[in-house]
Amino acid sequence: MTLNLDEARKRLILALDVPGLDDARVLLDKIQGKVGLVKVGLELFTACGPAAVAAVRERGIDVFLDLKLHDIPATVAGAVRSALALDVAMLTVHTGGSTAMLEQAAAVAADKIKLLGVTLLTSMGEDDLAPVCLFGKPSEIVAARAALAAKCGLGGIVCSPKEVRLVRDAVGPNVSIITPGIRPAGAAMGDQKRAATPASAIGDGSDYLVVGRPIRGAENPAAAADAIVEEIAVALQNK
Repeated sequence: MTLNLDEARKRLILALDVPGLDDARVLLDKIQGKVGLVKVGLELFTACGPAAVAAVRERGIDVFLDLKLHDIPATVAGAVRSALALDVAMLTVHTGGSTAMLEQAAAVAADKIKLLGVTLLTSMGEDDLAPVCLFGKPSEIVAARAALAAKCGLGGIVCSPKEVRLVRDAVGPNVSIITPGIRPAGAAMGDQKRAATPASAIGDGSDYLVVGRPIRGAENPAAAADAIVEEIAVALQNK
């Protein structure tokens, strides 16, 4: 059976975690046509603002704006409203911000943008929870926050690959699952504590995979992206 590389490519999100527009443009030109979306996160957006989003959009690539909004409900709702004008496909809020915050953000997002709830950062392990007054296992916290986000009307959940199955059980089939902490077999884990391979994450039910350093740091980023797309395609075929 022929692999569906086009479908697999739609599911790959490049984390454009670089310090400025020059670096961003160089990498974008190398991976154009190789990924489905590009994640603009705190480092690049803080440095360059909406210009970072524009650099991606002018190349015809959809943007996942990863700001993890976490503030009082009115402020977050206003930030979501501002994001609508940036022409982004996805936007993150933090699920720790309260039910009211999530509900108001979802009301503004409506069907104009896919609002994603960040559950627990993939750099956090069980030993990191108590110092910030989070108690229980990471999986319990993730599942509870995912269920809350879905109940509040969010269209997607961001979780580590270790919790994908739990999240799918908590939110049902119609909520997207976006998975950072993806490392191809043999790649260094870096600061990720709850990571997995692309094939494993897709097999467990993830819809989109966020990959940064294994592509950004590769000698040939386009080839690295192609290899991950092929791994995704095989996993999709085997589901």
